Amino acid sequence: MNHTDSGTHTVSWNPEALDEILSNDEGRPVLFANARILTMDPVIGTMTGADLLLVGSLLVGVGPGIITAAQDDNAIVVDCTGMTIAPAVVDAVALAGGRGHRSDHVATLTPGNTTDILVVPDALAPDVPSAVVALVTRPEQVRALVAAGRPVLWAGADVPGRPRAPEAGIPAAGDLTGSPRVGVWIDEHDFLHQELTADGRYDETRGGRPHAYQGRYWIDGDRVDYLDDLGFWAYGEFKGDELHHAGYVMKPG
Repeated sequence: MNHTDSGTHTVSWNPEALDEILSNDEGRPVLFANARILTMDPVIGTMTGADLLLVGSLLVGVGPGIITAAQDDNAIVVDCTGMTIAPAVVDAVALAGGRGHRSDHVATLTPGNTTDILVVPDALAPDVPSAVVALVTRPEQVRALVAAGRPVLWAGADVPGRPRAPEAGIPAAGDLTGSPRVGVWIDEHDFLHQELTADGRYDETRGGRPHAYQGRYWIDGDRVDYLDDLGFWAYGEFKGDELHHAGYVMKPG
């Protein structure tokens, strides 16, 4: 029996598993089984007929034989026979041999890492770059794209309720009246004074030079993005009572 999403696409690849994953409110493990796995881990390497086990957003196991414990663990099993699993995020430096230690590698299918994976037919994935190219050029052939443990694409179509990127364009400034982050921030050497105003504008004094940089800013959690009136973007981060920006550590003035 095939699952039909909110559009007109009929899911024909592991539809029951997709339904179980989307309704998984109990923290059940998810096992992608019987696949060729391009781990990109320099020790683990490539495995065939192997399984990949995730719990929530975390990859907790990779290798042959994990499926034998699937029933014991009440895991949701996704049969990946004839499929290759590859990291959905490419570590270009590692691909070029530019990392000296295994611990430096990122975007590998190593237990302990975040589960960002691509599942594509073997023929489309002789290596990791080819698998990523398939996502861009032949998305209808992608069996699964999983981001932080949650399906984004399945059987070549969008998963219902998938996350969406913000629409293109500069966001409107929000009203920050009453925010504890509005005010003047000063670095420890009294060189940089950055004023954040409630209407979403910033004004920097540098080395006694007023209005050195001015523009708009947006706060999202602990992140602050700046768009200077000169046209460039910059980034800062709130850490407790400190504002970190461009190598400066500032505190409320």
